[in-house]
Parts: sequence; C-alpha cells; structure tokens
Amino acid sequence: MSNLKVFRVRGGQATEVPGAAVGVEVELQRLIEANMEAMLGIRFLATEYRTGHHGGRIDSLGLDENGTPVVVEYKRNRDQNVISQGLSYLWWLHDHHHEFESLVREQLGDQAAGAIDWSAPRIVCVAGAFTRHDTVAVRRSATGSTS
Repeated sequence: MSNLKVFRVRGGQATEVPGAAVGVEVELQRLIEANMEAMLGIRFLATEYRTGHHGGRIDSLGLDENGTPVVVEYKRNRDQNVISQGLSYLWWLHDHHHEFESLVREQLGDQAAGAIDWSAPRIVCVAGAFTRHDTVAVRRSATGSTS
C-alpha cells in the first residue's frame, strides 16, 4: 500500500478519500486530531508535544476511553523508524508520569488526571505502509514472545 487510506463517514456510510486528498503528513495529523475521539476512541490532549531533554516531539498525545495514555505517531509513507520512534516516546512517557498527569489535569480536569491507568500505555502508529520488520516486532510484542 503506497497511500494511506482515509475514509469519510456520513450517515453510517464510509467512502474512501483518495490518498492524494491527504497530501502531506501534517494534514492527516490535523484531520485525525480533530476527529480523534470519534475515529480512535482517544481524547485528544496535545499536538507536537515536546519531550524536553529527550529531544523529540510526540505527534499527538491522548487518553483512551479506559484512561490509558496514548502516543500517536504519523508517517505518510513507509518509514522504518515509526515503530522505534513510538517506542522511544513510550519510554519517555513511562519516566514522565507527572508531566502527562499535569497535561491531563490542564485539558480534562482533576478527575481524569486522578483516573489515569498506567498499567499499559499504548502507541498508535498511522502510516502509509509498514515494513516486514515492523509487523514482526508488533506481533512479537503483542504475544509477549521473544523466542
């Protein structure tokens, strides 16, 4: 798959928007961020979130319906770094609970911040395609198998 498949949903009917309609990564990011809860079940918190001395910017941060932190990364085409980048930001999140909790408190209030479930933060990677190595890594992670 060379283009991301984007769909427009109206009245319960989904129609594909040609890949050319989402010309660049940032357009796709803005589209998903504006509709994140409806599309992914994730409440949007921040865009291009700077990770300080970690030296990066998380494309989107959110909180899912279970109160689980979510890192969302976007790549227009196949990119060998999307999984590694997402994992790197997941580790950042692991070490910066207080910063994430402050963001949630600021955006969603004290109750949401107090109910964050840190047991299994998630990464959502949106890309035009994934490498074979990406899919193997995700399968292995999902099963917990390393052999």
